[in-house]
Amino acid sequence: MTEENRALGTPLGKHPTRVLFLGSGELGKEVIIELMRLGAWVCAADSYTGAPAQQVAHEYRVLDMANATELRALFDEIKPDIIVPEVEAIATSELAAAAEHGAQVVPSAEIAAICMDRERLRVLAHEELGLPTTPYRFAGSLEELRAGAEIVGYPCVVKPIMSSSGHGQSVVRSADAIDAAWTEAQEGRRAHDEGDVSRVIVEALAPLDYELTVLTVSSSAGIVTCSPIGQRQESGDYRESWQPASFTQDVLAQAQHIARTAVEGLVAKARKSGEKGWGVFGVELFVLINGSVLFNEVSPRPHDTGMVTMMSQRLSEFALHARAILGLPITQEHVALSIPEGTVAASHAIVVQGNGEVEFRNVATALSKPGTDLRIFAKPEVHGHRRMAVALAIGSDAADARAKAGNVAESLEIDIA
Repeated sequence: MTEENRALGTPLGKHPTRVLFLGSGELGKEVIIELMRLGAWVCAADSYTGAPAQQVAHEYRVLDMANATELRALFDEIKPDIIVPEVEAIATSELAAAAEHGAQVVPSAEIAAICMDRERLRVLAHEELGLPTTPYRFAGSLEELRAGAEIVGYPCVVKPIMSSSGHGQSVVRSADAIDAAWTEAQEGRRAHDEGDVSRVIVEALAPLDYELTVLTVSSSAGIVTCSPIGQRQESGDYRESWQPASFTQDVLAQAQHIARTAVEGLVAKARKSGEKGWGVFGVELFVLINGSVLFNEVSPRPHDTGMVTMMSQRLSEFALHARAILGLPITQEHVALSIPEGTVAASHAIVVQGNGEVEFRNVATALSKPGTDLRIFAKPEVHGHRRMAVALAIGSDAADARAKAGNVAESLEIDIA
């Protein structure tokens, strides 16, 4: 059996293809459903019990995935053929060790490590691959941050190099706010309680017109790109997305070139270490007011904004990810839109604030209009604010689709028990 021709269809038999998910959120849940449809055996691990993907997997485990000893013990127990990291807080040294012992890490141990580290990723994208980015500097101290900010200029953005979803990020308008930005980068980032000092990236605040995500798929058939996805964010977190986005042919060409080049560069790193580099990548791009496109970041897994593909494409980003990591070929035809020509699909994140179990009612009314859908993630509880569901819709244009998806969300009655 080769990685391009894995045995499928006997998940409870003697020789199943065994897939281990590290992280069991709503995106992983959808990928697991697609893997189970293709006959793989799946175990979902997370730091707590009852995570969305754990509810649909064959088995689940609860552990601290950033703890190398615990993660190594999990690998020894499960003996996975394929390991799928779904979160950033993972002991990457153990991923590399697992890859050396023959496990297929998705998309690769090397790629997972690069994409977790904004410094390594930016150096690869701009300095090795020549992709356009905002002016930037890295800093390991407050003094270096002050000097870097003077070079890139104000306003600028300060981010910890090892974080995500806007955690620890600040927009700095003048030099007197730099100290506060350094503090936020240290205390607001993920894993801030580990006691170390985080390096940061400071980059110029680009004259942004809008943002795009280009889902890019690496498979046994090569690399292809999906139609770009438009998005709206709040404090670094996705709130709405729509596909296809509105763009000129010039912007489309730039976006596809940057996305393909970035993923080609990452996959080349994987191949050098003997890994496959297969899977879906969410390439995040800035489109500036003058029409130029800049590389921002890349997620080595299905992207939040790509939830819209559950409505817009015959094969969602989750189905594409499942197929790619199993060694199945993905061609440009596989990533085509499936909605009627001239229409647009949209997604609307449903974020709930409070403390307790979240119950949804009035679903019948919310989904009464044709061309709408809903995914409830079934997360056990909310403490503070948490994305608990996503509304989906198809409309005559982006505004119509976004309005319909928003209406689904607004029609729900949400109780916190």
